[in-house]
Amino acid sequence: MERTPFLATHAAASYEHIKTLPVAVVLDNVRSMYNVGSFFRTGDAAAIEKIVLSGITAKPPKKEITKTALGAEDRLPWEHTWDPSAILKRFAQQYWEIAAIETSPRSVDLFDWRPRFPVCLLFGHEVDGIQPHLLEMADTFVRIPMLGHKHSLNVATAGGVVIYELLRKYRALIEASA
Repeated sequence: MERTPFLATHAAASYEHIKTLPVAVVLDNVRSMYNVGSFFRTGDAAAIEKIVLSGITAKPPKKEITKTALGAEDRLPWEHTWDPSAILKRFAQQYWEIAAIETSPRSVDLFDWRPRFPVCLLFGHEVDGIQPHLLEMADTFVRIPMLGHKHSLNVATAGGVVIYELLRKYRALIEASA
């Protein structure tokens, strides 16, 4: 017996009107190529617009990226730059909301955040976080609620949580305006 994918039978109508999620991701100095690959895979799955790889963040082709991206690195638009400042300025000039995913005293809870689409998500180094000069360019600081003893997530896991929360909010926005 052939199985029909769950999404095709239960939720396709809810997503058929979304061709691209108006979200870009900037990965600045992300060390792990496996994390980079995971962002490609998640970004492709949620149909984000692009990924910007900056600083020491590795770029395809690399076997470690391919291992977790599973080919998404060949489908999702991306670019590399050593300093993403000019790209972030371009996003800002085009009225993208620049959101630093960072826990700070001025961060808003992910679930309370009302994003202004399109959104550019900024993720930083796994240990050192986002560089200060890039934080200054952010419109919004967003934190993921942490209820346990640990106060952080793996950067790729955090990316998945934020991207899918944005997909949920974007779908609700589209449905409300229909």
